[in-house]
Amino acid sequence: MTQVLQSPGITLQNKAHTVIPQIGFGTFQIPPEDTQRAVEEALEIGYRHIDTAAAYYNEEQVGDALRATGMANKVWVTTKLRNCDQGYDPARIAFEESRRKLGVDVVDMYLIHWPFPAVDLYKETWKALLKLQEEGAIRVAGVSNFLPEHLQAVIDDSGETPTVNQIEVHPRFSQPDNLAFCKAHGIAVEAYSPLGHGKDIESEPVVSAAEAHNVTPAQVVLRWHTQEGRIIIPKSKHVERMKSNLASASFDLTATELAAIDALHDPKGNVSADPATFVQSQSWANQHSRGNI
Repeated sequence: MTQVLQSPGITLQNKAHTVIPQIGFGTFQIPPEDTQRAVEEALEIGYRHIDTAAAYYNEEQVGDALRATGMANKVWVTTKLRNCDQGYDPARIAFEESRRKLGVDVVDMYLIHWPFPAVDLYKETWKALLKLQEEGAIRVAGVSNFLPEHLQAVIDDSGETPTVNQIEVHPRFSQPDNLAFCKAHGIAVEAYSPLGHGKDIESEPVVSAAEAHNVTPAQVVLRWHTQEGRIIIPKSKHVERMKSNLASASFDLTATELAAIDALHDPKGNVSADPATFVQSQSWANQHSRGNI
């Protein structure tokens, strides 16, 4: 019998004080033909938070896994709006398509995937998400890849603050200014690419902490995130690594170890795009041409 692990929960600073599983299962770049199996395995292991996006082109397979396991409407599901679907009415139409593919009554969290400032539709798109939340179609409205200037713009325009900002965070690119802005405004940070690339887990502070706690370097980095209060969505298609990621909250790093990992930040250490200049449409052809699907 598979051992069922558990993720700690984190309470969001929205009106409902919603609790979200802090360690989720990411599905970016998991091919559709592998997605249902991977999500079913993640659910069997104990993941109760699944992250997908319209631009990953695997929402339907995530939905298939939820239905096959009887977990539809029973676990936390996040999806995201593509750039080419921004705008008030297009966002509402795109949301209904995502909800249909996922096969859920309510989407736990719906995010604007990128601010996409080149078309400057993210403020009216945000209003569409707030309306969907008001209607009960989504539990939590949030954003992804928003920099402080984009966050401030939607706050000023709508009077409502995003509950979550899903951004790239890992030891060599921890975005301290963005983290500080989010903390000051009660916005929970959800880290994607939480392990960065090889240099992050090979760094001396991470390796030393792993030896001290008899855990893997990857577990040290994931624990650095969760101990500092971030939500994480590590991705793996391998069962043992899925288990290891979910078990990463079973020890505590010291204040000295946390500070040493914080000090690894490099303003040029990002592995993803710059939200201020990202202009990809995220259409199927666009994603396929860039190797994302």
